[in-house]
Amino acid sequence: MRGGASSDLGRGGARRDADGGSMTGGGKRRSRAAEPAGEQCDKNGDVKKRRSGQAEARDALQQEAETCYQLRLPEDFYQFWKFCEELDPEKPADALVSSVGLTLVGPYDILAGKHKKAKSTDVNFSLHWRFFYDPPEFQTILVGDSKTQYHMGYFRDVPDELPVWVGANEARKSCLISQVGDNVFAAVKLFLSKKLKEVTDKKKNAVLKDIDEKLTRTAKELGYSLEQKTMKMKQRDKKVVTKTFHGAGLVVPVDKNDVGYRELPETNANLKKICKAIVDAPTDDERLKAFAPIQEMLTYVQFANDECDYGMGYELGMDLFCYGSHYFHKTVAQLLPLAYSLLKRNLFAEVIEAHLADRRQEGLDRLAP
Repeated sequence: MRGGASSDLGRGGARRDADGGSMTGGGKRRSRAAEPAGEQCDKNGDVKKRRSGQAEARDALQQEAETCYQLRLPEDFYQFWKFCEELDPEKPADALVSSVGLTLVGPYDILAGKHKKAKSTDVNFSLHWRFFYDPPEFQTILVGDSKTQYHMGYFRDVPDELPVWVGANEARKSCLISQVGDNVFAAVKLFLSKKLKEVTDKKKNAVLKDIDEKLTRTAKELGYSLEQKTMKMKQRDKKVVTKTFHGAGLVVPVDKNDVGYRELPETNANLKKICKAIVDAPTDDERLKAFAPIQEMLTYVQFANDECDYGMGYELGMDLFCYGSHYFHKTVAQLLPLAYSLLKRNLFAEVIEAHLADRRQEGLDRLAP
């Protein structure tokens, strides 16, 4: 599996922080001279065993999170969990619920051990907290207001690479994905700063300020940028070949001869009009006629694929997926899995096929009892 081999990369520092803290407490100690030497060794051995046991359990859960999703998770994912553990050691996933209105979900459910209590043993984790408009590139890690279905997640261009940034979407409103930082600390900081402007209650405001200060301090200590748009994100923007309906943009390899992507013959605005005509058609006959421009584009996509411009089918498939109507599911199923496999992004092909087979607006927590 993709995640398994790389899951221990770059996390040594985090574990040392987690497990290497001082064990001294505030109480008085018996002098060492008063303790028999064997007793001292036994006690130290017990403490070491207990701590190494905790570290092993945590490592196993981290490995499991990456294996379940077949995706590598970045360092900030684990550091943010640690930050929430400090806020609420009993229920880190709910540490921000009452104050900020955010719950840690998705791969965080595995760190919380929630998957072990699930009724079904056959959970497809790629669909766990996958919202209606989430493309395969998006992996939900935080959920907010259920009325708008606000959620944040990691956005990856390629399944076996780390995320390029954290995005946010409100699935009840549209397919638009906004960029909210290149790590989860930045994303939550941005969310907090907006919340602070809205909250008028002094007590609630004081709680938010306290969390904001702790989060800012932790992020700075760990060296994470709290900017909404970092240099790394701007560099990725330069690689985007087309924005698509969701606005997050698509990245495909384009060689020096410009092979890799060719534009659709329709603008986004025109393509939306074509889609609207199909969805609003009063009869099946009318709908079939309205589909003619799409059929023509499918022919262009075949030519493009033959000439290695895989980005064209990728764009058309993504736009039709983002439009959201079930009338396009069959066409999306023709376009996207093929585009992903041609681009060697096979995991994304599996995700889109599973999502189209079970695309829903409710019941997104696949581990719910």
